[in-house]
Formats: sequence, structure tokens, C-alpha cells
Amino acid sequence: MRAAVYYSNQDIRIEERPRPKIGPGELLVRVEASGICGSDVMEWYRRDRVPLVLGHEISGVVEEVGAGVKKYNKGDRVACAHHVPCGKCHYCLSGHETVCDTLRRTNFDPGGFCASLRLAEINTAKGVYLLPEKVSFEEATFVEPLACILRGQRLAGGVKDKCVLVIGSGIAGILHIILARHSGAARIVATDINPCRLEAAKKFGAGLGVNAKEYSPQVLTGLNQQRLADLVIITSGAPSAITQGLESVERGGTVLFFAPVENNIAVSIPFNKLFWRQEITLTNAYAGSPQDYQQALDLIAGGKLNISKMITHRLGLAETGAGFKLVAEAKESLKVIIFPQK
Repeated sequence: MRAAVYYSNQDIRIEERPRPKIGPGELLVRVEASGICGSDVMEWYRRDRVPLVLGHEISGVVEEVGAGVKKYNKGDRVACAHHVPCGKCHYCLSGHETVCDTLRRTNFDPGGFCASLRLAEINTAKGVYLLPEKVSFEEATFVEPLACILRGQRLAGGVKDKCVLVIGSGIAGILHIILARHSGAARIVATDINPCRLEAAKKFGAGLGVNAKEYSPQVLTGLNQQRLADLVIITSGAPSAITQGLESVERGGTVLFFAPVENNIAVSIPFNKLFWRQEITLTNAYAGSPQDYQQALDLIAGGKLNISKMITHRLGLAETGAGFKLVAEAKESLKVIIFPQK
């Protein structure tokens, strides 16, 4: 079968790979759509493990059903989770499923940028979601990223009636904005250095978009009764973005770190300014739990979020290299989706 194999952001090769063989309790899924995630283009995170078949935001059709699988049938339309928790360990039982050891060991075989992939038994049991007919394959690629957004906002204490600052208006920032609007945020301010993304931020729910090079916390105090942001969501790993975020949170507020920094970069925190007498909460979120996936699918199926409008590029498998270039350059693209059957 054909697969788009990652060697670097500038080197994506279309190669022939063996079609996975499934065993008892497993599924073979024909991949119909696979989104390119911002994490897919983090070369510092990938370079020591190449070559790789990436792609974890997928939807498709069940091609083969392993012995003992009763819940799914050949022809079912599905969205799938690449990481799944055990549901039994200390972390899962305390509500931190996404730091479960099992979750960190599970994955697709080989990945979403190929014709077909194998779901291991645990993924089949805990990470498959039947798609309602009204949810398209391309819409279903948003189940995974939206699950991550839902988890992040929940861990940050929610957004209802809050002034929310979103730093970085790539696809993660835009999803945070549209969910915050849906969830009742009082005000949403977005920043980015890209004018196209600032326009997208306003289109999807931000009341104000500010160029990050011109931003200062005074932007917030002028809008929010002389207060800073109740919730700051940082979707960029740039040290300057982190500094802006830490300067922009109100007393009693929360900062949600939603992106990693490049490896080995240290970030300084003004400890007394943030914590002594301020009651600031710093938190982060990684991935989504099975409950987050289901909630994300329910929101998409209910037409609550106009996510299809976020898709800027639809490409066939042979164009995966061009798709990675678009995402890595972060210019006019927002969401790039690969269709492996084309």
C-alpha cells in the first residue's frame, strides 16, 4: 500500500509499505481523511525516530474485523484514537488518563498518512467512535484535536463568563476560540503575528485580534473593567509568547500552556510577581481521554461548531509533502487535510 513517509518537514516520500495484517480483537481501517497536526511538523521531536508514517487525526471505514470483535462491522464509518488509556491505573482513576503509561505506549500501525492502518486490540476496545451519517470524514478528523481542546479548557477551570486571551491563532488557537465562544466566555482576545490568522480568529469568535508584535496587557484592561485576562491560553511555544501570557493574567486567574517549547529551552517565571499574593494557577493539558473524544464527536455531530470552515487545504496522499510545507510555514493555511485514497 502507499504511505507518505516522514524524514523531515522538507522530505516526505511516497513509499510502498506492507498492508498491516490484523489479529484477534483488532481492526483494519481504510483511512479516508487525516489531518496534519502542528505536532507533526515539530522536527526536534521527530528527527531521532525517522522514518515515520505520521498522522493521528484520522477517520475512515472498517475494512477487516478481527476474531472476537462484536461492536464493529466491515463498512462502519469511524473516527479513531491513536492513544488510549488503560482505565485502571492510579492516573486514570484520578482523572489524569492522558498521563497513563498505557496511553503513551499505544499508537496506530503505521499511521494516518497511508491507505490502511491496524488498530491494536486495546485501541479497538477503547478508541473507536462510530460516525453519524451527517458527520463527514473531513469533519471527523477534528475529533482528536477538539478532544484535546475540551480537556485543556476543563483542566483550566472552564471559560464561562471569563475574559479569555488566546495567544497564537493557528488551528489550536482557533479551536480554543470557537469552543470558548460556544461555552460562554464573556470576552475573547486573540493574538498572532500573521494577519490571515488574526482574521480567522475574529471570524471564529474573537472579539478582538491583535498583532503579537504590537500587543501589550493594556489591551485587556481597556476591555475588561481594568482587569487582565481571567484565563490565558498559550498555543505557541515561543518564549516571547509565554512571557506575554504570564504578563497578561489577572489575580486569581489561570494560564493554560497548550504547546511545548523547543527541546532544551528554559523559560523563566517571575515567581513572586505571579504567586505571592496573586493566587495564579499555571496548568497544562496533553491529549484527550475517551470521554473527551466522545464529547468532541457529539459537538461536531450536533452542528455546534462550524469546524468545516477551518479547512483551508484538501490534498491527496501524493501531495502530503506540500501539506507539511504549508503547515510548517504557518502562513495562509489553517487546517490541512490529506485524503489517502486520492
